[in-house]
Amino acid sequence: MAALKKPFPGSHIVLSLGLIVSSVVYAAWRQTAGQESAVSPSQQFKDANEAFLQTLLNMPAAEATNTPTAGPRMMGRPMMRSGAYVDGAYTGNPMDAYYGTVQVKAVIRNGFIADVQFLQYPDSRQNSVFINSQAMPLLTQEAIVAQNAQVSGVSGATFTSQAFEQSLASALVLARK
Repeated sequence: MAALKKPFPGSHIVLSLGLIVSSVVYAAWRQTAGQESAVSPSQQFKDANEAFLQTLLNMPAAEATNTPTAGPRMMGRPMMRSGAYVDGAYTGNPMDAYYGTVQVKAVIRNGFIADVQFLQYPDSRQNSVFINSQAMPLLTQEAIVAQNAQVSGVSGATFTSQAFEQSLASALVLARK
């Protein structure tokens, strides 16, 4: 039986450095080769929301119903048959979110909320930036699904969630038919 050779001292360090160098070289190659994604995560999110809204608008009423008499529903919530808003972009009032101000703009297309854009949000502290980068897409998605300002708050972003609801509600008042 052959005896196992012990690795030379420091072989783990050499292996780790080799992996780090190869990772850096690969990342640099991807960036110079133009293989980095040209579409930002926020743009991907907006594109998905737009596709979702188009699906809702093109869905026949029969497909949107859960039961024959219940009327159209989505995720347990009543779905509007026709848009309740006037097309355009409506800016909500700025609202205090304790660590800063939240102000949103509601974008209405075909009578429905198509997008909610944050014009202001708490960004003076690193922690606020991190929390809001997680909360803002969720709040936007909730508003688009609900088609109103009554959204579920995001845990850890309570003040931002409350200010979002208030600012969006003030924008939607302007957008009502």
